[in-house]
Parts: sequence; structure tokens; C-alpha cells
Amino acid sequence: MLNASLIIDGSNGTAQGGRVFQRVGPTSAGAASEAPAGTATDAKLAVDAAARAFSTWRESGPGERRRLLTEAARRLELSAPALTEAMTAELGATELWAKTNLHLGAEMLVEAAALTTQISGQIIPSDVQGSLALAVRQPAGVCLGIAPWNAPVILAVRAVATALACGNTVILKGSELCPMTHFLVAKCFVDAGFPPGVVNYVVNAPADAPAVVEALIAHPATRRVNFTGSTKVGRIIGSLAAASMKPALLELGGKAPLLVLEDADLDEAARAVAFGAFANCGQICMSTERVIVADAIAEAFARKLVAHVSSFALPQAQQGPLGSVVGTNAVSHCKALLDDAIGKGARLLHGGTAGGTFMDATIVDSVTPQMRLFHEESFGPMVGLIRFGDEAEALSLANASEYGLSSAIFSRDISKAMALARRIDSGICHINGPTVHDEPQMPFGGTKQSGLGRFGGEAGIAEFTELRWITIQTTSRKYPF
Repeated sequence: MLNASLIIDGSNGTAQGGRVFQRVGPTSAGAASEAPAGTATDAKLAVDAAARAFSTWRESGPGERRRLLTEAARRLELSAPALTEAMTAELGATELWAKTNLHLGAEMLVEAAALTTQISGQIIPSDVQGSLALAVRQPAGVCLGIAPWNAPVILAVRAVATALACGNTVILKGSELCPMTHFLVAKCFVDAGFPPGVVNYVVNAPADAPAVVEALIAHPATRRVNFTGSTKVGRIIGSLAAASMKPALLELGGKAPLLVLEDADLDEAARAVAFGAFANCGQICMSTERVIVADAIAEAFARKLVAHVSSFALPQAQQGPLGSVVGTNAVSHCKALLDDAIGKGARLLHGGTAGGTFMDATIVDSVTPQMRLFHEESFGPMVGLIRFGDEAEALSLANASEYGLSSAIFSRDISKAMALARRIDSGICHINGPTVHDEPQMPFGGTKQSGLGRFGGEAGIAEFTELRWITIQTTSRKYPF
């Protein structure tokens, strides 16, 4: 069994009172890992440590931060065997998904290292004679990053990397579904040489999450909050942050549409849907959940998609995109969505079966807005095909969702696709590419119930700094009295 620790003020430790909890993975016979059951007191100690470290860390130069973030990337790559083992045990992840997480996590750290010299300001013309007016970005203070389980390395790194690059100190609040995986990510920063208190790690038993999160957010020294996870929990996090007047960066649920227009390359579109819908069993916020396909080519497209998906290895083989989903609740949720759709007239084209937590890639045709599968995030290996007559209807169907994270359009007419892309309510749109696409330097985030704010590149700098107005009066100033 894998054993995690808390990291507070540079030291590994146990929770107050010595309590622990165990994570039983979806495919493990017994407990996959054991971790400290952190308390509200542990949360306070972590923020206190980060606040003390901030007074020194904020004065560090960009070269020092760049060196440490680059070293953290190296340490992450060296931790590949341990992280792969932890992801497999705690989450049933495939080797392919573990490698993807490690690669992109390391790239995010390298990008954050490059950002340390990009935190710029501005000179603004002033109407006051002799006044030099400056807009200056400064570190915000202690930043709380709450990371989810589904892309555990990528999203744990993203929760803290840009904040550190900007001169903030951080607390990583790990997921109770992968406490060991998140501990190993946090440990990479400590092993890289970040000073004590700059990076702290707290995790808790599931029942204690509300008290621990509330303590972390409410602490007076916490100045920024970021959360990646479900919209339901995101609303709670946003409310807690608002009560303390703290900005919250929220990256939440999705129901990504992919439009296949009549002039699309159907082979390319089918490959993109297969990747976007079934990578990591569809357990990605950007996963393709709705394929909105022109009625004239829908049958041909469906045949190509089924043929491509039929070549996947069995989920139990853990060799392709499909491994285990996170738990039996995920299987039950997907089955309920499928039963509802079939009962209302949809057609099952592929899959629809499960053995334990291993689910087949499921393709459902003739999905309509009257079905739960049209509206509800499945977060599993399911995709619905939705027919449309004209492009106005396609756009209406794409926007008929409370979510607005990722989207895609397949068409050979780029001008037409661009016009549609501008009118889709989503933070991200890819033309002739999959809905699942992430690069560290890009502004990543959604609209509507998919969240607030943006991770990535210069957009991330704005989220993790205070923009201040500072003036220098260079001549004697005239006053009216």
C-alpha cells in the first residue's frame, strides 16, 4: 500500500490527532493508498506557513523562480515510475494516460518557468503634470489550489505553477481519490529546493472536505483560490470565496459539442471524436459529449466512427484509451443516461456494456434535447450523435447547454467555420481539431456554468497577481487650495 503525507512548512507529517484514511482504487483488491486525514487545524497551519514564507519568497528574483520551476519539472519526470504506479492503483489509469499527464505536467512547469520574466507593467499617461503613473503587477500572497482526480498530475501542477512563478506561496489541496498521486506531485517541488512553506500539501478524508476547504479559504492570509472540478462543487467554492471577498478561478464541468458540417472530412472528424470522447474513458472536462452532425452525412459518419472505435483494445487490457472509470458510481450514472436515451427513442450503435468499472466505448445515435444525455455531463466513455438540418439549427443545438468550456467544428470551409466559432458560447473552439486539446501557454477556461477566469500563459499571470496603480510626482504639484 502506498503511503502519503502532509507537507507543511517543508516537512512531511501526519494529520492532527494522527487520523488516516484509505483510498480503495476501482480495480484494486484492497486499499491502494493511505493518507493523513487532514483537519481544519492542519489547514490553518499550512496557510500560516505559506504566509510566513511569502514575505521572503515574494522578493525572489525571476531567475531563482525559473531555476526552481525547471528543477521541479525534472523531478516530476524522474518520478514517472512512482506516479504511474500511484495513478494506476488509485484511479485505474492506463499507462498511456499516466504518460500524457507526466508529459503535459512537466511542460506546464517549463512554461511557468518562462513566465517569470513576463510579469510586466505599464506606464499610463497622466493628466497631472509631472506625474509618472505606473500599473504594476505584484504577487497576490497565499494562493490555494484545489486539484481534482481525473487528470491528477496535469491539474495539480496547473493549480500551483503559475502562482509560484508570480512570486506567490501556495497550498495544494489534494483529492481524496488520489492522495498519493497528489502528494508525489507536491513532493517534486520540495525536492527541487523550494524554500520551506512556499509549497504546502493538505489532503483530507472525504467526510472532512467541507471543514478543511472552508478553513483554507476563510483564513485571512489566503488571497487567491483556484478550483478545478464539478460545477456543483465549484458553486460552493465560489460562494465561500465570495464570502471572504477573494477572487476565485473556477474551471468546472463541460458538455462539449463537436459540429460535423456537410462538407467535413468525415475520416478526420471520426478520428477526432473517437479521441475526444474516449481518451481517459471520457473523464476529461473537455471530452466530446455531443456530436452535432448534418443529417445528410450522419449515417456515413456514424459508420466511420463505429468502425474506428471497434478497433480499440478491450478496456480490461489497459492498453488503449479505455481503462477503468473512477468507480461504480460512474458506471451507474452512465447506465442511467443510456437507459433514459434508449427509452426515448435513441439508438445504441456501439458498446453499452460494463464489467465492474470497465466500460465499453458507447455511441448513441438520434439523441434529442428531451433526453438526459443531451444535457447532463456523462463524464464517462459515452457520446451522443445529434442530427441537424441547417447551420442555424446546429448553432442552436451547440448552445443549448448550461456549459461552455470546449467545442469544435469540422468543415472544409474555414470562413464558414470561423463565423460559427465566433457564435458558439464556449471559452475554447477548435476548427478541424478535437475538443480535447490543452497547451500550457494558452488561455484555458470556460463560459456559463463551465467556470470563471483563465489558466495559462499571460492570462494566468493576471489571475495570480494584484494590479496596482503607483504614481511618482516628479515636479511640484499644483493644488486648488
